[in-house]
Amino acid sequence: MTRTITIGAAQVGPIQLADTRSMVVERLIVLLREGAEAGCDLVVFPELTLTTFFPRWWVDDLAEADRFYETEMPGPETQPLFDEARRLGVGFHLGYAELTPDGHRYNTAILVERDGTIVGRYRKVHLPGHEDHEPWRAFQHLERYYFEAGDGFDVHGAFGGVVGMAICNDRRWPETYRVLGLQGCELALIGYNTPIHYAPDPDQDRLQGFHNGLVLQSGAYQNGMWVVGVAKAGCEEGCDLLGESAIIAPSGEVRAVTATVGDELVVATADLDLCANFKETLFDFDRYRRPEVYERITTQRGPEVPAHVQAALAAAENREDRS
Repeated sequence: MTRTITIGAAQVGPIQLADTRSMVVERLIVLLREGAEAGCDLVVFPELTLTTFFPRWWVDDLAEADRFYETEMPGPETQPLFDEARRLGVGFHLGYAELTPDGHRYNTAILVERDGTIVGRYRKVHLPGHEDHEPWRAFQHLERYYFEAGDGFDVHGAFGGVVGMAICNDRRWPETYRVLGLQGCELALIGYNTPIHYAPDPDQDRLQGFHNGLVLQSGAYQNGMWVVGVAKAGCEEGCDLLGESAIIAPSGEVRAVTATVGDELVVATADLDLCANFKETLFDFDRYRRPEVYERITTQRGPEVPAHVQAALAAAENREDRS
């Protein structure tokens, strides 16, 4: 029997500093209901869905930012989303800032089944940006100050398939998809908040949409999985965030994409059995992968030019100087 799941990519428009948690949850419930009307089994919300992207501001004491974090999930203000999901029989994926009882801070996402139960939790591994106050920037990107890094990528049995999660910058790293793929992942859910302006290299601004599609589509194709990338988009506190939320097939083909930078739901039906067309042919990992020659990937962090290459380059430079 074919395993199909109807997925809604629920892009969320800008959330301003003055917007309350309850106001945001009301918007999410509207999108969830739209998903139910469209026959969705699962609705995917973005990274840090419940608040503005607060890591764009520096605070001297992290406790000043506690109001942006969730200390329980669900909590009093998010419980209505869980209740409505249960009533509608529609599951969801939600990104938020997590503050644990023992004081740890994570950029987190959860996967919630159609009965409203949490079946998986993920904490962002690849934290981008910087950890020091850099007031010269038009806005800052202080995730490395506000959050601790998560410790790995897991998969979960949910919605009739093997489901994994990642968050924003994780999508740029091929290791994210490959570790999920090695666990048989058939559906990867990835929320993001991506500023269009990139302060360290503004020339990349024009490429944000291209790079977003490039990594989502290549990750899907090279690992034979469905990938759902969902943005918080639009002009948020003066910062323009990329939209272009998309549902991508294991072939790398885009099956649905948003057209706005506001609250918008796009829907596609994912045939999970289609993953086997790639996992059992061109990307048959067991047959074709050569982990014994990939040692550098897990033992080395930064680039290291081999000594013999450095020597050859130095020798060539000396010859040019003499000539």
